[in-house]
Amino acid sequence: MTARALVLLPTYNEKDNVEKITGMIVAADPRIEVLIVDDNSPDGTGQIADRLAASNPRIKVLHRPGKQGLGRAYIAGFKYGIEQKYDYILEMDADFSHQPKYLADHLKNIETCDLSLGSRYVKGGGVENWPKTRWAISYFANLYSRVITGLPVKDATGGFKCFRREVLESLEFEAVRSNGYSFQIEVSFRAWLKGFTIREFPIIFVEREAGHSKFSKKIIYEAVFMVIFLGIKSIPHRLKRFFGIAK
Repeated sequence: MTARALVLLPTYNEKDNVEKITGMIVAADPRIEVLIVDDNSPDGTGQIADRLAASNPRIKVLHRPGKQGLGRAYIAGFKYGIEQKYDYILEMDADFSHQPKYLADHLKNIETCDLSLGSRYVKGGGVENWPKTRWAISYFANLYSRVITGLPVKDATGGFKCFRREVLESLEFEAVRSNGYSFQIEVSFRAWLKGFTIREFPIIFVEREAGHSKFSKKIIYEAVFMVIFLGIKSIPHRLKRFFGIAK
């Protein structure tokens, strides 16, 4: 049987992007469906999503009562993907920072791993249209995350991912504490602790074409303290690996 893939597309005030990005996603591969997870966007994004879903059975919509954060949106999508028995469940931004052309690379990459990461910081990857300060914050945040937690990836904060359903089925969503961009670190970290294989491939990340960035100081602070928490949590695992007790 052909594998089924679901792209999760969290939205909040993305009326300028949602129709175009959704069309490009479903055009990328016939195996892909889309779940738009809208947090009651006041700009009418949810109504546009409903119209798209009514015209294409491969597009689904999940409405939430209000803005509850990126992490909660993804967890709601994960639960939907698990319930509907999709083989692969992908995360993707709705603002074109993650290019639909890379979806084919995800579906190829996931054949040889459990969690595929589109990475800005491996050879061949990069970022376009970011100021130097934003790039520096992102780059050193990833270096900091890797050193403190031991998570063996170059782009732990990236949100362009593809999971095998079995990975998400193994995670305890109630235990996930993050809700901002540190959510990306935490979910990959928890998958890694369970022994799932992670493989990165290069992408070019492009700053959003329309709308407003959700990046903020609050997100940075959450990430700093979450990485410390995960670093402490990783100590037993890293000691076992050091002494050859676990692979």
